[in-house]
Amino acid sequence: MIDFQEGYVLLIDKPYAWTSTDVVRKVKILLRNKAGIKKIKVGHAGTLDPLATGLLIVCTGKATKNIENIQSGEKEYIADIYLGATTPSFDLETEIDSQYPVEHINDDLIKSVLSSFLGKQEQIPPLFSAKLIDGKRAYEYARTGKTMEMKPANIEIYGLELLDYSAPVAKIKINCSKGTYVRSFARDLGIALQSGGYLSKLRRTKSGEYDVNNALTIKEVEFLFD
Repeated sequence: MIDFQEGYVLLIDKPYAWTSTDVVRKVKILLRNKAGIKKIKVGHAGTLDPLATGLLIVCTGKATKNIENIQSGEKEYIADIYLGATTPSFDLETEIDSQYPVEHINDDLIKSVLSSFLGKQEQIPPLFSAKLIDGKRAYEYARTGKTMEMKPANIEIYGLELLDYSAPVAKIKINCSKGTYVRSFARDLGIALQSGGYLSKLRRTKSGEYDVNNALTIKEVEFLFD
């Protein structure tokens, strides 16, 4: 029997369109309705955007004390980056606002440009993000059409691998530090390629020592409580 109060780390494969908070809420409901636990701490170690899928680490009980340590680990993502266009949110949350040529882009060019992104650097987060600005989330300003200055964040990219390029989409494996916005990387890659780019698909495959291959679907999590 799992002792959720003593502390348990759940690896969940977050579904598309679910927020990270949706997943935590689902676990809390299961704990209350199926395990009979009315009061317990539940939290996630590292937010995933609703349009992303993959590894979300959810901690219960005393394991929540270790969330900060867990989410500080290296992350791995598989990203589909659509080249030749941009969106205000740098992903599919908003409509395309500009289009650019891609005829000059090939595998060799992408690989050579990727090498320039390796290492420690400053990255400007998307305005459509959960970054706090004067007590409000950045996306709250963005959705009202208000432009705010986003301060650069210190990040590190450890590895980049072009897995496939079927124009206009580049599939790239990214190993990076906590706090890296893959959407911002998609935008910056498009600029570096003298074109445009936005994130069309994202899956987190690893976080620290944890791997999505060991994660449960939401349905499988429900079975834990049966």
